[in-house]
Amino acid sequence: MKTGKWRHELKYTITMSEYLGMRSCISEIMHHDPHSDGKPYVIESLYFDGLGDKALKEKIFGVNEREKFRIRLYNGDTSFIKLEKKQKKDGLCLKTAAVITEDMMYDMIDGTMALPEGSLEREFYVKRRAAFLVPKTIVRYRRDAFIYTPGNVRVTFDSDLRTGMYSHEFPMKDTGVPAVKPGTIVLEIKYDEFLPDAVRDAVQAGYPRLQAFSKYAACRAFE
Repeated sequence: MKTGKWRHELKYTITMSEYLGMRSCISEIMHHDPHSDGKPYVIESLYFDGLGDKALKEKIFGVNEREKFRIRLYNGDTSFIKLEKKQKKDGLCLKTAAVITEDMMYDMIDGTMALPEGSLEREFYVKRRAAFLVPKTIVRYRRDAFIYTPGNVRVTFDSDLRTGMYSHEFPMKDTGVPAVKPGTIVLEIKYDEFLPDAVRDAVQAGYPRLQAFSKYAACRAFE
């Protein structure tokens, strides 16, 4: 299990032309995420929620302390799958992750898993039953990621946001349904204690109007 640190996380929607302008500025001072081999990659996540859609409602109403679980894979590769818990508190985010097998993934989706040994897996197992967590929606998008060492900054541009009509069919068996209007890009900015001026200036250049956005909430609208 890998636990990160509490970080700032900002999410906005921008247009394709704004993305191209920002990307040009960002690429002058930041480097591609080394895990991406210098090119965009596809992320696909299956989100879980409990009775009364607790996680969704907490997000919509801005509850200060909240959490949600998801299973995530990259480029459709089922040889590397992660179970993640994402927490939000006082405007900061914390992500805890554990690598799981494909068999474990399907057991978690079906709710047939035995009591696991790993701490995050065990926590999910307990909450899967106590909070009646079930698969709710699939979120898939193409990510262009950049990093900046000072401040441990990560800037990502997510395009082609889609959702699956059947939450149990994970990974998605088809192209999915567009969750936002064509040309919409989701900009995410993550950093530790401070956001360096160089990054702030590059992101805000030509785009003073930033609006908050949630991929999970957008995809839940298609149920």
